[in-house]
Amino acid sequence: MKIAAVIAEYNPFHNGHLYQLNKIREEHNADRIIIVMSGDFAQRGIPSIVNKHLRAQMALECGADLVLELPVYYALGSAEYFAQGAVALLDKLGVVDILHFGSEAGNVSLLSQCASTLAKEPKEYSASLDRYLRQGVSYPTARSNALSDYLGDSSDSLKNVLNCPNNILGIEYIKALLQRNSRIQPVTLARSGSGYNETNITQGQFASANAIRSQLAQDYNAFTELRDYIPSAVSTVLSEASKQQFMFARDFSSILYYKLLADARTGYTDYYDVTASLSDKLLKNLDTFTSFDDFCMQNKSKDITYNRISRCMMHILLNMKQDVVDAMRADDYVQYARILGFRKESSDLLSLIKTNASIPLISKLADAYKDFDGLALMSLEADLYASRVYEGVKAQKYGTSIQNEFKRQIVIV
Repeated sequence: MKIAAVIAEYNPFHNGHLYQLNKIREEHNADRIIIVMSGDFAQRGIPSIVNKHLRAQMALECGADLVLELPVYYALGSAEYFAQGAVALLDKLGVVDILHFGSEAGNVSLLSQCASTLAKEPKEYSASLDRYLRQGVSYPTARSNALSDYLGDSSDSLKNVLNCPNNILGIEYIKALLQRNSRIQPVTLARSGSGYNETNITQGQFASANAIRSQLAQDYNAFTELRDYIPSAVSTVLSEASKQQFMFARDFSSILYYKLLADARTGYTDYYDVTASLSDKLLKNLDTFTSFDDFCMQNKSKDITYNRISRCMMHILLNMKQDVVDAMRADDYVQYARILGFRKESSDLLSLIKTNASIPLISKLADAYKDFDGLALMSLEADLYASRVYEGVKAQKYGTSIQNEFKRQIVIV
């Protein structure tokens, strides 16, 4: 059995994602496709537009065989930590043959060359990186410049490769595979249509998830105008969800302000990725807080991107601590794989994973919660807390009841 894997957010699932799954079947003869998907919060430091269970349903109805949840500590991590967590999870399943991802470059050799340098961190590269960081530029820019210097290519073409978000993630995936000496082979597909960061939809092209979210943020009923850009199964799910499901960063403004205020006396340096200088800046600007988005914009700077600020806001909101991140990194990242959903005809995949995996496969949440301890329990509790915050804010927004994670059923199609 040939098994492919995709690391995704599906925020939401669109035609570009469907195209990728079809290509995996057609070009690589994959018998099964496993998705490792972010939960209720995404890597940009934003809430998912609909919850993880609905997004898992979208993926399964569009051709995925199994959807596993990426724990929140990785889902809300930098590109590097996001990739390390997701790749570790896939590697520990013991059954995956290829990791398939989209990239702007569409060239796995070029991405592998960059990944190899980052994995080995030669002295010349590290010295160049330190020099750029001392100049006050952001880490992504410093790394891009240092790679260009080390590889002896200062051309715009290489810098464009290193500045594209899907390329960056692809490089991190390959780097993580190299560092683990994994048997999983990386395969990339050239991304087409709208760019990852594009907020507008261009007629006749694949629309980015960001553009779709932007349209829905302006008009909750805009999914009727997006039918050309999302599979019909997803359109059906969104049509139902729009009544009481869509969530955006602005919805978390009040609860974020409360958390920032509650921790103001001690500062925020205990939280994941929050430096002393950033903590001081947040405290200085706290009295001018108006909304989640505006506060992120207010605190971004030349050396700290908007997305990093947004992630840090979520780390504070969700009580995610730096010492936990350090402990998880030291303990080889993931300690379990939680099933969000699967296809009935693919149940043989579950048996194969249970036979080969080096980590437990969670199908009954209550049993795992009872049996886990240490970092595994700490990680699982963080996932559950994130979902409770998400569901609680959603319930307040729409006047609905809170959905309890322990009472949710695995999605089966």
